[in-house]
Amino acid sequence: MGKNVYASVKSYSQRGKLLTRADFQTLAESRDLDEFMTRIKNTVYGDSVNDVQKPYTSQGIESAFRGQLADVHYSIAKTAGDSDILDAYYMKFIISNLKLILKGKVLGKPQEEIENHINLRAEELVKQRDVIIKSLVAKDLEEAVASLNSVQFGDEIAKAATLYNETKNIQVFDIYFDKILYQQLGRALKNTRDRDVIKIVGMDVDFYNLLSVIRGKFWGLEESQIQDLIVTQTPTVPRELLGRMMATGTVRDALNELATTKYKDMIPQNENELDAVAEFERAFEMSIYHSSARAFTKMFSFATIIGITKLTGFEVRNLAAIAYAVEQKIPTETTMSKLILEEE
Repeated sequence: MGKNVYASVKSYSQRGKLLTRADFQTLAESRDLDEFMTRIKNTVYGDSVNDVQKPYTSQGIESAFRGQLADVHYSIAKTAGDSDILDAYYMKFIISNLKLILKGKVLGKPQEEIENHINLRAEELVKQRDVIIKSLVAKDLEEAVASLNSVQFGDEIAKAATLYNETKNIQVFDIYFDKILYQQLGRALKNTRDRDVIKIVGMDVDFYNLLSVIRGKFWGLEESQIQDLIVTQTPTVPRELLGRMMATGTVRDALNELATTKYKDMIPQNENELDAVAEFERAFEMSIYHSSARAFTKMFSFATIIGITKLTGFEVRNLAAIAYAVEQKIPTETTMSKLILEEE
């Protein structure tokens, strides 16, 4: 148990360094990215942005944050010892880079432009850099997909490319890559008996499954296509419920199937389908955020280690959103309302 205790203590100290709502507010009030960078240098993220070159871009800044996040997650995972669950969460870095690369290839972006958006710190730490580089230098989508056929999830990537060619919907890559991630999480969950861990990680898998069904309906995919997106190890949302949701006629009907579940409070009232999907997604993410924050009520539990992994992830997402908003001159109130934070 020794390692968990140490990792848990580390998680608590990391939690003490999380930015407050006031910190985010100050950053969001920056007039431009130069001011944002000056302000970020007074936070724990100061060192991570030292190498960011002028002229600043929100993407360059986000890339630096992701590098620091990879270091934090890697050191927490190392301290905790072997954990399938932490390994699955760590894969998020690699998966998000692959998403950016393949979507970049679809859009015909040059290699240099794609390179500016990705941070390979996570891959360097786990010696996976070559895989990413191979897909990055590929001349087009087909070659990039082929370069990945030997990796453990090559077949899912091939399926994503096929569905993209049929639907021409670039978000297909997001969903298929997420599926790879959540499938790993689902498998890892099968090997744990810890109720707190099952609860916090299970919510993530539920989130993915429910959102995939709802998005699939919204895009007008056939039932068999939606079925293929589902992660089979479903922790708490039963397969029958997902099946009923798939069989409904509209997004609204699918959402209404949740009325008898523990997720009933998240059903949006919005009549507009696109807004309803976005509201459902936000409600669920807030709920995941709160459950991650609540993980700290029990000292020395493995759930605290997962909790800090998720909270630091949300923090970097918030910072990236602020950098983008400052760059685009989005009003501070709008920015703050979009962040995943404790409600005031």
